Amino acid sequence: MSRRRPFRHVPPAVGPPIATAALVRAGVVARAVAAVLVTTVAVLLGAAGPAAAHGADAPNGSDYRVAVTALTPARPGIDVRVVEAGARLELRNDTDRTVTVLGYSGEPYLQVRPDGVYENTRSPATYLNRTLAGETTVPAGVDPAATPSWQRVSGQPVARWHDQRALWRQAAPPPQVAAAPDREHRVRDWVVPLRDGDTAVELTGVLDWVPPPDPFLWWVAIAIGALALGALGLLPAGRRAGRRALVGLGALLAVGGAAAVAVAVGRAADTGAQGVGELLGALLTGQVWALITGLGAVAAGGWAVTRRAAADFALTLAGVCLALIVGVTNAAVLARSVPPLPWPPGMSRVVVTVVLLTGAGAALAGLFRLHAESRTVGARTAAVDPDPSDVVPPHAGPTRAAPTNAGPAGATPAGGGPVSDG
Repeated sequence: MSRRRPFRHVPPAVGPPIATAALVRAGVVARAVAAVLVTTVAVLLGAAGPAAAHGADAPNGSDYRVAVTALTPARPGIDVRVVEAGARLELRNDTDRTVTVLGYSGEPYLQVRPDGVYENTRSPATYLNRTLAGETTVPAGVDPAATPSWQRVSGQPVARWHDQRALWRQAAPPPQVAAAPDREHRVRDWVVPLRDGDTAVELTGVLDWVPPPDPFLWWVAIAIGALALGALGLLPAGRRAGRRALVGLGALLAVGGAAAVAVAVGRAADTGAQGVGELLGALLTGQVWALITGLGAVAAGGWAVTRRAAADFALTLAGVCLALIVGVTNAAVLARSVPPLPWPPGMSRVVVTVVLLTGAGAALAGLFRLHAESRTVGARTAAVDPDPSDVVPPHAGPTRAAPTNAGPAGATPAGGGPVSDG
């Protein structure tokens, strides 16, 4: 008598690998998004230190407006302007003469010659003007009355320097500003003495206090806009509305990326860079991360518009980087009256708002779409790979007890006959 072999459920060969791959992909996406956040913060912290260490201390905005009013007497071929939101003065010498900038004790401080810029290492201004705060220690032995010792610092006839005569360096505001901070005030008229060859020249200007704007409405607009864009990520991705939402989000992300590129170019131009060569140099040395982020957001937006693979991840990654690297870095523009951009203050705030709004909105929508995808993958996994304990074997009948050779009275013996009493 043959015994029936016990039934053993064998799951379909295709189900588990597909489900496992889907779960692995969802896990990778979740870990990647978390890595994006951590990496972006690390990039911001890492990029901030070297910039300050190398003296690139251009402010993100100011409430003090510095302006050049005149060069007396007028000197054709010599141009002076304010750069970096008023943090530096720039003098460009297009003549064949030497222009000398005098320091705080009347000593020769800078010379802008036809072959470049030279600084006097025996002038205290050489050290005091190296940073915006002017906290550099003047080395022992530096004497403004000593014979100048010139050191070449640039091969171009353009000098840019911090000048304490044109700045407000105290932590407390001027008395008139403290009394009425909501009004515009003239803080001082300033003068920087120059020499054009042997001719004495005065560079004159003004320093004004301009009341800062209220950033509250700008942040409200950013929050509402970002939430509205993020809500598009709640639309079902597999339906027509969800596909159209992805295209719209990609287009808006590309707009935000273009705005970020404009911010990078604008800040490079505000440092005084002129011409394609100088502008590219300023971009690659001071605004490289903003430039790369903006171009990456444009590329990710185009990727999402074409609805290619991993578009949701590209949307999230580019949105996070755009909001943090470009938006947060330049958010001070929303609360400062003098932005470090060569546009009117209102336009500068609009551009930064677009960057923050589209970046945060795209990141939020991408996270919603990734979360919905992970839930869909989980549901498919449950359908493809059911619980083995719930499987009922086919053609299963009632359970039969196995026969034994010995048993109680009345049981059938191994020989097959009934047991008699004798």
